[in-house]
Amino acid sequence: MKTADLGTFTEPVLICGGAYGNLQALEALAALQGSMGVSDAHVIHTGDAVAYCADTEACVQFMAARGWHAIKGNVEEQIASGSADCGCGYEAGSACDMASVRWYAHALKTLSAHSKQWMSGLPGQLTFSIGGISARVVHGSISQTNRFMFASLPDAEFHRELNLTAADLVIAGHAGIPFTRVIGNRCWHNSGALGMPANDGTSRIWASVLKPEQDGISMTHHAFEFDARTAADRIRAQGLPAGYAAALETGLWPSLDVLPEAERAATDQPLTLNGAVLGITRRVPVAAE
Repeated sequence: MKTADLGTFTEPVLICGGAYGNLQALEALAALQGSMGVSDAHVIHTGDAVAYCADTEACVQFMAARGWHAIKGNVEEQIASGSADCGCGYEAGSACDMASVRWYAHALKTLSAHSKQWMSGLPGQLTFSIGGISARVVHGSISQTNRFMFASLPDAEFHRELNLTAADLVIAGHAGIPFTRVIGNRCWHNSGALGMPANDGTSRIWASVLKPEQDGISMTHHAFEFDARTAADRIRAQGLPAGYAAALETGLWPSLDVLPEAERAATDQPLTLNGAVLGITRRVPVAAE
């Protein structure tokens, strides 16, 4: 898997992922970015630029034009290789799996050759350092692009993945619900999905900010609103699965197939996240990159 190194950041970095073809979400993120004074060179997208929503081509061109850093999610991997399905990791025959047939076909049909080429050229992972902390950006997990890593997983699952890298911090996407898990002197961070609410009964979408501090970094989660009605209407106008249009407006996912029990139990409960601080430590890397 191709990995690109971004070097060292000395200013805040805006993390997002799962734009999902939601142009209104991208526009809202750009407004948030502007209000924070974050440059395009300090924005990172963790994959799946297109998926459930309607504006696939516009979203890819939006991201490419701004020059945001991005990696391949499973959708970019599949489109770049000409595969017939999204490779999302859904259980065969599940509601999510059946709906993906329609939105993935829409993506293949509406994306230009230029946008597919942009996807093909993306790295699979990124590395960088900030505030003395080494970070690795992945889509699902280090070992598997489409693995769902949720906050409720046991420590052992996170240790198993963290032991595959020497990085202090792993930044991931794919799961769709934001969280930060500090495990010992290391951390797993998910900014949440940009293009779809977090199944918490609100229409808010999520991004996060990493800020260098004197002896490490701070990580903060940011929830913000977008033009959900327009994005939902665009889904309906294109004949895509109506459940995703409703999810944009209600904040409730049309299917809970992929969720562990703890995340299912939190359905319709508005998220409140405080983020975390990760300090510099002196440790021996557990694995070579």
